[in-house]
Amino acid sequence: MSTPQPDASKPVTDRVTPDALLHTRTGTDVSPEDVVLASGKDLTPKNLEWARRKLAQEGDAALDKLLP
Repeated sequence: MSTPQPDASKPVTDRVTPDALLHTRTGTDVSPEDVVLASGKDLTPKNLEWARRKLAQEGDAALDKLLP
């Protein structure tokens, strides 16, 4: 039994979500915990302090910069 293949006749742009439709947040405030977890680090006091400084410098964009 074969697996279904994407329709090759459609342009690639029809199968890819445009960047403008991708969202990293739900409109809620970004916490230091969010930044630490998005960076792939463990929730430690040192990493939370790093995240607090990053949020203070970059604002909510700090999270956006970490996520694809």
